[in-house]
Amino acid sequence: MNKIIFTEEFCQPEMLHPFTLTRQIQDIRIGILTIREKWERMLGLPSFDKKEDDYKDLERSVNLDEAVDEKGYCLMIHGNVLPTPELVKAAKKLKDGQFISANGNTGIIFRIAKKEISEKYKIKVTGSLAVKTAVKSIHYPWDIFQLNDWAIRQDFALLTKKRKSQPVPRSNRVINPSRVFIEKGARLEHCIINASTGPVYIGKHAELMEGSVIRGPFTIGEGACLKMGSKVYGATTIGPHCVAGGEIKNSILFGYSNKAHDGYLGDSVIGEWCNLGAGTTNSNLKNNAGAVRVRTPQGQVSAGLKCGVMMGDYSRTAINTSINTGTVIGVAANVFGNGLTPKYIPSFSWGSEGVRRYELEKALADIAAWKKLKDQSVSHAEKSILKYIFDKF
Repeated sequence: MNKIIFTEEFCQPEMLHPFTLTRQIQDIRIGILTIREKWERMLGLPSFDKKEDDYKDLERSVNLDEAVDEKGYCLMIHGNVLPTPELVKAAKKLKDGQFISANGNTGIIFRIAKKEISEKYKIKVTGSLAVKTAVKSIHYPWDIFQLNDWAIRQDFALLTKKRKSQPVPRSNRVINPSRVFIEKGARLEHCIINASTGPVYIGKHAELMEGSVIRGPFTIGEGACLKMGSKVYGATTIGPHCVAGGEIKNSILFGYSNKAHDGYLGDSVIGEWCNLGAGTTNSNLKNNAGAVRVRTPQGQVSAGLKCGVMMGDYSRTAINTSINTGTVIGVAANVFGNGLTPKYIPSFSWGSEGVRRYELEKALADIAAWKKLKDQSVSHAEKSILKYIFDKF
């Protein structure tokens, strides 16, 4: 069977902290779909993950020698590379043992058959295929929102090609309706949608409540809700089963997270199962209009003029939390306190100063309670990953 094998080996996943603490790079959502979902759709192949011998090796993680059978091949793809039609076309032209070289990057996609695997971790290559198309990839957390405009447009074209949208209900005011696509079961009444600035994609069973004002590019995922009177600027992604409200600009909520109340969220990325308390607001621009420097595992790095908050999975803020410019919040942090937050809040922090730690069993119980609100439960794999993060980070 032919298949995709994603690898993080040469992608420096640690630089995408905190989102890669709990997931592979390819499971990051950017645009409408995750990177994995994009490649699977465009290549028409199932995907697996190359075993990295770490705590994120789960059920779909495989070694190359066991992944490739005698009759098929695999395309080994760097997990941080975003597909384009040109790149996919080039990948389909590869022959066994060849790899794609682009933008000076040596080897971002490899085609491997059984005969190319010499050892468990080694493959033989016979040649390269150079492509001139620009390659988009993510290396830092802020790349996610900086590339989101482009990614929404790419995914919109992919998902709507040769398909017909559900009709826009008459109570809505729409500019450029040909760039609005509504999936079955979606509900929207008395909203204002401007798709002249970018496409608008409304997922299955999503709801846009009355008074919502939206400028594209914008996407809201399956089962998600945008609450009454919301103001959303592009390029914004509201992931599946999220609840969003207030003012949002150029931000991504991965899935199952809540920013349900008033407050500003701008130039930010919010992981899964997060909750922003009522009135929570982030700064995305320094008072001196200077470059925003963000903490990474390799020190401070400039993210450009605008950068808000990077919040890892399962983290929450108290009401009226004021989040500093370029803040990084780890996994399963309970953020509260006076004044602006510190610019780095470690995983399992209790309070914004990070002086106390969230007890693991208490954190797991609280996560389970939040997941129960959306009819979900904490899996064994989640518990294992969270325990590893608690012990090691």
